[in-house]
Amino acid sequence: MAAALSYCQPSPFIGQFPSNFGKPVSLQSIEISTQASRITALFWGSKKSVKHHPVDSSLGDFTLTGSETEEIKENPTKGKKVSVSIISSILDVSSHEWDSCTLDATGPEKFNPFLTHGFLSSLEETGCAVKETGWMPSHIIAKDESENILGVAPLYLKSHSYGEFVFDHSWADAYYSFGARYYPKFQCCVPFTPVTGPRILVRNTSFKDQVFDVIVTALKDLTAKSQVSSLHITFPSEAEWYKLKDRGFLQRIGMQYHWKNRNYKSFDEFLMDMKQSKRKNIRQERKKIPAQDLTMKRLRGYEIKANHWDSFYKFYRNTTDNKWGSPYLTREFFHEMGSKMGDDVLLVVAEKGDELVAGALNLIGGDTIYGRLWGCDPQVYYPSLHFEACYYQAIEAAIELNLSTVEAGAQGEHKIQRGYLPVPTYSCHYFIDEGFEQAIGEFLVRESNQVDLVMKLFHESGPFKEGIH
Repeated sequence: MAAALSYCQPSPFIGQFPSNFGKPVSLQSIEISTQASRITALFWGSKKSVKHHPVDSSLGDFTLTGSETEEIKENPTKGKKVSVSIISSILDVSSHEWDSCTLDATGPEKFNPFLTHGFLSSLEETGCAVKETGWMPSHIIAKDESENILGVAPLYLKSHSYGEFVFDHSWADAYYSFGARYYPKFQCCVPFTPVTGPRILVRNTSFKDQVFDVIVTALKDLTAKSQVSSLHITFPSEAEWYKLKDRGFLQRIGMQYHWKNRNYKSFDEFLMDMKQSKRKNIRQERKKIPAQDLTMKRLRGYEIKANHWDSFYKFYRNTTDNKWGSPYLTREFFHEMGSKMGDDVLLVVAEKGDELVAGALNLIGGDTIYGRLWGCDPQVYYPSLHFEACYYQAIEAAIELNLSTVEAGAQGEHKIQRGYLPVPTYSCHYFIDEGFEQAIGEFLVRESNQVDLVMKLFHESGPFKEGIH
């Protein structure tokens, strides 16, 4: 592959070594700030000025060893060949082949809609995760000698750290303060989506563990040959997290808030597990919705019309304009994703009369509802509507659909008193420079200890009655 550095112009922003780098985070800062650091991005320029740079798509051929495959059993002197390559768009592989890898990696019971061809291709086709926005698709494909796809990994060459939800701006500052370049970097993830799931998606064969190792080796080789600073695998499964530690990756943990279904038959049954004060607060919040003449609806699949997506995009822009400053997703993305994902999409809407005034976007997996985005009409404010649309409606839907979990997205200690408890999230980091790897590794050990402590304290002071965890 041609050196990835050739894609980027030198950054004019040279930061100083941050004073908090390598020091343990305080309990007050465990809810990580998204305030921009000095070093934030290298930019590839506007769409008009971008030129295509050809890359060597082949990452090499690998031979599977041992006695795991039928072919090798029959002929021990012959190994099974696997070739690994890069594709510049997920559209270069069929949805059937990609989704077969996804479903085998997760299993039907843990199906993750964000890993599907439909979701990832929607991000590319509508200009969200593309080179011009700093997300150059560089997906990994592993094939056997008959061109059967054995495994895939969603990978992007990044020129910034936005849309990742695992914050590394201070690492970029540290690199630049010593005259080194942090960007570009490789990111193995689902763009703009802090949802846990496997990242190396391998078909369920007798030699799947070897294919996993082949893809990891190819990823590390690609990082070195491309002259980038690092490779980051964010929000992998816990099993992958442990595997990657043994393959030279640093481990990092974060924290989210999830709701667990304890075989509830109704929302009231869930409330009876809460402490009296928390139960009373939730009931009071929910009463405010009809008192404001608001009607809540949960829409799926064909029930979601074009006007719903247009309204939701307006709500989404209200949230991004007030909170983040710029949107990651386009209006066309919502229409495209909704069309491709069908009943995997759950859109909660609030109506006042015939007018839509708010919405919350969720995706439905094998055993989980994933809460993603929220927004409301910028002209009005309805007390408690955010809690109703994002948290309580999702809980009701999970109970109705007999799903085990609601993942309510990144950050937000206010979720705890509403029944969402902290759980760990994971990320893995591979650095070319050994000096930076050691310093960051020492920092991550201290950070992990703080995260573990905070989660323990939150659980001990949680909203549920004694004995309910």
